[in-house]
Amino acid sequence: MPGKEKFWDYEPLGTGRARPATDPDSTFADPFSEPKVTPEIKTEPPGDFSIPGGNTNWLVRRGHAISFIGIFLFTIAVYLRPYEFISALWPLRTMAFWIALVTALAYVPTQLGLEGNLTSRPREVNLLLLFGLMVLLSVPFADDPAYSFGGFLDFIKVILIFVVLVNVVRTESRWKMLVFLLLAISCFLSVSALRNYRSGVQLVEGFRVKGSIGNMLENPNDMALHLVTMLPISVGLLLSTRSQLKKLFYIGCTLLMLGGIVVTFSRGGFLGLFVAAGVVIWKLRTRHRFLVVVATAVLVGALLLFAPGAIADRFSTVFDKDQGSSVSARKDDLKRSLLVTARHPLFGIGIGNYMFRSNRGLATHNSYTQVSSELGIAGFVLYVLFMITPLKRLRAIEKRHSDTNVKTRYYYLAVCMQASIAGYMVSSFFASVAFLWYVYYLVGLALCLSRLYEIEQGIGVSKSVEEVGINGASLSRASAY
Repeated sequence: MPGKEKFWDYEPLGTGRARPATDPDSTFADPFSEPKVTPEIKTEPPGDFSIPGGNTNWLVRRGHAISFIGIFLFTIAVYLRPYEFISALWPLRTMAFWIALVTALAYVPTQLGLEGNLTSRPREVNLLLLFGLMVLLSVPFADDPAYSFGGFLDFIKVILIFVVLVNVVRTESRWKMLVFLLLAISCFLSVSALRNYRSGVQLVEGFRVKGSIGNMLENPNDMALHLVTMLPISVGLLLSTRSQLKKLFYIGCTLLMLGGIVVTFSRGGFLGLFVAAGVVIWKLRTRHRFLVVVATAVLVGALLLFAPGAIADRFSTVFDKDQGSSVSARKDDLKRSLLVTARHPLFGIGIGNYMFRSNRGLATHNSYTQVSSELGIAGFVLYVLFMITPLKRLRAIEKRHSDTNVKTRYYYLAVCMQASIAGYMVSSFFASVAFLWYVYYLVGLALCLSRLYEIEQGIGVSKSVEEVGINGASLSRASAY
């Protein structure tokens, strides 16, 4: 294996119940309390979520409490890595593995008892399982099969946690607890980044702030990508509440994450931020002109306030033709990864093996060519479909409310989660993150949000959310804001 240069413009390769109708003034449930038990609504679940054997109310069941606690703790272990801050926890540095194991052991018998199967089978789950199969099939064709098999074993954890997440996050309170956790971690990262930038510590390349949490959030580009995906969700929560105190809280979160993105000086992060902001502004422009104008002014003002003068210099390096520059190295690996894809279109060269073909022993710095070169064209198609499918679900929720004055909490969150996924798709064009956790948590949360909406609306098997038009009776059950 070639030696890997510590080059901060390159990410290291990771192998790494039905709810009752709510009144128009209601907001999301308290994230620390379960919704009240209500009589079962006799409706079929959406087509993608039908359960073999005739079970038609799987979301009504309040099961998987232990598994959800496991997912919550696993997220803390993976994203926050508490043993890095508390020395007494250092012996527990493998806690993520053991939490995942205990979660799986609790999940399997509970899921079999509740539903009679190991998982529901929405399209996203099927696509991820097929994607995992492509990872496995690439192993025999890898440049280093043993190294590639290790990458496959690591990726099994991603598949497992995704499957558990989409099956156990079955109430709004659970959904929001998980989102609050990710927001809290994002704010912690942002506060640390702003503090370190001001004091001049933990800088790379002399001016860029790296993440205060190790592993996948340490690299400035990786941290920026994560914040880009979380910032629109904070905006969605801001728009979906009437509580002035909560609005102030979400505004604070949004500004902190915006500042955190700025001090990373990540060009891919900025491009993702602009695209995500553009999606939100475009979709809300018709009925929320004043809000759009204010939000745009706040965004531009915050950038002018936070943005150091080095940003212009940073973006000017895009046109740098110096052969030793990071831009030149990225272009070289982009061309080489496309060439590898053309030469190995069926199964690629194995997960994690592109760095053996790189001139510098680095990853592709592009999640799309990372997948195409290491897993082949079929793997690339599955990866893209995995990201597009939840966009269709979220767009369907948005469309049902586009011609009516009734705007639910789901409407705003669906719009903003589309922006989050769009931001990821743009930022990940400049980062080798295809096998890391970012997109899998994002798609899982989007899928759960869509599922909760469909159940609340009583959309049956024969009528998915894409097929149901604007219906006064169904919309009257939604909580307007």
